[in-house]
Amino acid sequence: MTDPPPLPDGLRIALDPGVRRIEGGRVLVGGSPLRLLRVTAAGSGVIDRLASGDPVPTTGGGARLVRRLLDAGMAHPRLDAVEPSFGLGDVAVVIPVRGTAAAVGPTLAALGPAGQVVVVDDGSPEPLAGLAGVTVLRHDVSRGPAAARETGWRATDHPVIAFVDAEVVPEPAWLDRLLLHLADPAVAAVAPRIVPTGGAGAMARYEVESSPLDMGPAEATVRPGSPVPYVPTAALVVRREALETIGGFDEDLRYGEDVDLVWRLAATGATVRYDPSVTATHPVRADARSWRAQRFAYGSSAGPLAVRHGAAVAPLRVSGWSGAAWALVAVGHPVLGTAVAAGSTAALARKLAGLERPGAEAVRLAGRGHLLAGRAIAQAVRRTWLPVALGAAVVSRRARPVVAAAVLGPA
Repeated sequence: MTDPPPLPDGLRIALDPGVRRIEGGRVLVGGSPLRLLRVTAAGSGVIDRLASGDPVPTTGGGARLVRRLLDAGMAHPRLDAVEPSFGLGDVAVVIPVRGTAAAVGPTLAALGPAGQVVVVDDGSPEPLAGLAGVTVLRHDVSRGPAAARETGWRATDHPVIAFVDAEVVPEPAWLDRLLLHLADPAVAAVAPRIVPTGGAGAMARYEVESSPLDMGPAEATVRPGSPVPYVPTAALVVRREALETIGGFDEDLRYGEDVDLVWRLAATGATVRYDPSVTATHPVRADARSWRAQRFAYGSSAGPLAVRHGAAVAPLRVSGWSGAAWALVAVGHPVLGTAVAAGSTAALARKLAGLERPGAEAVRLAGRGHLLAGRAIAQAVRRTWLPVALGAAVVSRRARPVVAAAVLGPA
């Protein structure tokens, strides 16, 4: 078995808020996907010390345990005492833009020091001008953001590439803080939180609450099935060698190229991190027309992504037990649905027979799983399947309460 990459000196960790320690601390429940992790008494002692703020061990069984916690999403890094492997001079910033110099001006003003800044003019009607101190490359005809980013990073020789979209404004010292993640050789890329800002009216307020660029306040390892399954390249810091390993962006993807890139990185076994303690702002789509155009464009990426990544694109991923239980409830058989849920709980209790209280833990885990599955089903009905759901509600009385529950229940 290959040893995991070494952990950086000075690293500390914090257990994910969703992790529970049971059985005297010798069993951890949590992570993504949800799992039970059994540790020895010595391992439990290591976790106790780490939880109190001790640096992680960099060798031996303690280091392997920490790596396992990080990979499972049960713990997250704390990097204040870590020495960075890269400095600001090692970073080339790549900014794709199709528009005017005014669109990229606030971004350039907020970047801070970097080894090189490359602006790729992707076929703007008027060539960009007046951008002092940056390298400007141009596509005479627009080829899309993936091609623009490809042109940009391949025109540099820096070991770290920071992709930043025009109109994105990073907070001060954003690069310094994100570069700390790359002190861990397992980490190929890291993204900050993109916070929508500006605008007025109902559409702007909705966009602030549900921006597709804002992945939320919880830190995570990014991969399909994770609470943060992808991150946008509105702001993304990536090792050059990781880009070279996967061949960079897929220029055939006009949209969804960022999701594809992150999933291909994860498929190599590399870690992609989401660090919401670092933020960058992006203006909202404040009018209905631009909002519809953006959402339609994003939605059009689902087919090409499904061809490349299969089930990772599925709008709903739940266990068979949960799916069957909720389906029975939806078609008017709540008693049978409850029986299926109870059966899954009994089956889980048998698998947990080694615990002190397998029945209680099975009820807790299965109950939480069924509730989360219900929320996921409701979200799929509200978003991906809404046209079909509304059509069903029009023609079927039985479907109306189900659709209404999916739309109103989570709220």
